[in-house]
Amino acid sequence: MEVPRPNPDFRKLWGGQAISHLGSSVTSTALPLAAIALHPTPFQMGLLSGSGAVVILVFGLFAGAWADRLRRRPILIVADLGRAAVLGSIPLAAMLHRLDMRHLYFAAAAGSLLTILFEVSFEAYLPSLVESDELVDANGKMALASSAADVAGPGIAGLLVDWITAPIAILLDAVSFLVSAFSLALIRKPEPKPEPSPHPDMLREITEGLRASWTHPILRVLLFRSAAAAFFLGFGGALFMLFAVTVLGVRPALLGVLISVGGATSLCGAFAAPRLVARFGLGPTIVGAAFVTGITMLVPTLAHGPILLGVAQLFDMAWPIYNINELSLRQAVTPDQLRGRVNSAMHLLFSGILPVGSFVGGILAGHIGVRTAMFVGASGYLLTTLLLFFSPIRQLKKLPA
Repeated sequence: MEVPRPNPDFRKLWGGQAISHLGSSVTSTALPLAAIALHPTPFQMGLLSGSGAVVILVFGLFAGAWADRLRRRPILIVADLGRAAVLGSIPLAAMLHRLDMRHLYFAAAAGSLLTILFEVSFEAYLPSLVESDELVDANGKMALASSAADVAGPGIAGLLVDWITAPIAILLDAVSFLVSAFSLALIRKPEPKPEPSPHPDMLREITEGLRASWTHPILRVLLFRSAAAAFFLGFGGALFMLFAVTVLGVRPALLGVLISVGGATSLCGAFAAPRLVARFGLGPTIVGAAFVTGITMLVPTLAHGPILLGVAQLFDMAWPIYNINELSLRQAVTPDQLRGRVNSAMHLLFSGILPVGSFVGGILAGHIGVRTAMFVGASGYLLTTLLLFFSPIRQLKKLPA
């Protein structure tokens, strides 16, 4: 089976998003460094980290409702321009010697709000830009750009921070959002006008999206699996660095190299995702990738040195394989008028339960040890694969029409 080629409008979108992902990867490193230069307390750093998550939890579902009320491409352009303005205010304030932690709190919160609006609208918009048989390939190329940015971005950020300081480095991300907005404005394919809701009430529209996620047999499985996986994934997210440095004695420099290996193998996974579907079918690829990610989480718990940590990073390619195909399946089975709300429900569920898992994992580690708590989390994550295995998803050979 030949992998479908993207259309010209998709190439414009892909180019803009590749540059935007690189800029965002730089900011993810430069923003905390900009805060550290202001000599914050640990509480202030925690507040900076959590401000974005709180915004997503409060406004995430409303973002999905707006994405279903309006045409999505104008929303994407406005969100990009808004993020450019928010992040551009940081270097401006720094040059005027007026940058403080309150400014960074605002930037983190406003940036997260605009980002969740962009992401749920983007996931709803893409199926209207490409044909259904191009969807997995299109999502794979988007993941490829994101993985490449994750590999290159932190290194570029470090060089820029040393060269022109952290606030000025963030200017690169602001410019990247302008490029993204420009690439979206160049797209010529008209977007269908959204169908008017029979109940033009925001809360009723949100409820409708949640009900669709619950009643559809495939979406319900993805919803349950996302919730369970997020909970157990939180164990590793909270404990991995602590385990590697304090239990295994891995030096931070070596740990950084090992994590970079994972980023490189993720590139391979993003590249391979559509080809694996063509070879094995959609359902077996999704289930197999979920199983491999569970094994990948188990391997570090058996480590007594850096070698097995490196081995686990080699199999990080399974993460984008699962994410690409899960997103493509969700896009394919969700009616266009509900895509924004269903996507926001998935984002909100994952973002809301992940920190709960991190909290539980931290408490459990205090009672049974870090290694054992990580093993519990990895085992639970692996068991969530059964939700996919014993579902209609396993039988799918290709995306439903």
